[in-house]
Amino acid sequence: MINTSTLRNSLMLAPLIGVSDTLVKAVGLWLMSIVIIAIYGMTVKAIRTWLSPSLRLAANIVLAATTVSCAELALQVWALELHRSLGIYLGLIALQCVLLELNGFFEHSLMSERLRLFGLFGALLIALGTLREVLGTGSLGSHLSWLAGSADTHWQLWLWAQDTGPRLLTLAPGGFILLGLLIAAKQAWAASSKPH
Repeated sequence: MINTSTLRNSLMLAPLIGVSDTLVKAVGLWLMSIVIIAIYGMTVKAIRTWLSPSLRLAANIVLAATTVSCAELALQVWALELHRSLGIYLGLIALQCVLLELNGFFEHSLMSERLRLFGLFGALLIALGTLREVLGTGSLGSHLSWLAGSADTHWQLWLWAQDTGPRLLTLAPGGFILLGLLIAAKQAWAASSKPH
């Protein structure tokens, strides 16, 4: 990749905070991101040689929007409730695809770098989704059946009394606070593990 920091210029902060209020939504967005970006990457690789430099950006935008729209339609058919809960954040994946293409992600990066980026984003989504749901509502796996395409919402694991956690963590400001605490913990861990 051209940039050394793959997450620095990404547009994934909004979905990371907006969707990670529950584990199911976080996993759903991560899976949709993997599918959409993989399909987009294969398609853009196949047509890249036919595109003139002046039409490349417009073609990438149209291709990304088409890929996301088709994936959204498939998600509506498979799991309508999950589609509704992910809302506009699925559309931001199209912007991410165009950004990754402009940074040379599909052309210059190795498969190990791509897998590391997807794994890092997925781990962060799942960690935030799990922590925000457990600490904010006291449950884990609320609406887990949405991932299987079912609207049945009876299964979830209650860790303590229902809805007794700090509701701030399920809102966007709580997501920013928790993300900041996770980043601070990572930096403190890295600083303490270095020899003095």
